Amino acid sequence: MSNTGHPAEPSKTAEPSVSELVTQLSEQTTRLVRDEMRLAQAELKEKGKHAGVGAGLFGGAGLVAFFGGATLITTIILALALLVPVWLSALIVTVVLFIIAGIAALVGKKQIKQAVPPAPETTMENVKRDVNEVKEHGHR
Repeated sequence: MSNTGHPAEPSKTAEPSVSELVTQLSEQTTRLVRDEMRLAQAELKEKGKHAGVGAGLFGGAGLVAFFGGATLITTIILALALLVPVWLSALIVTVVLFIIAGIAALVGKKQIKQAVPPAPETTMENVKRDVNEVKEHGHR
């Protein structure tokens, strides 16, 4: 009995049933996953913007560096022209650049040869050996 003398009334907020709780859990989980997906999408979109701007700036920096290199080569030609005729200084710089390019090409070719075939040969041999080992132990 309560203090007013009336019998205790049942609670107006009845506990939800297990099936209602499972339904609520399912709805809330779905909503949570959907919200997390939207958040991830927004985050990736923002990061994509930054990556795009960064890549553009990086490309621009490469172009400016290219022109800087060309200007440096011109400066070297002009400096050599103080010692020899201009055509000879240009020819000397051109030959040096071709020699550097040739060396870089040979080193690159050697590196590519080491990468061919593009299969992990040592790992494949180890796996074959392991398979044979397992087969042998399986027949015993």
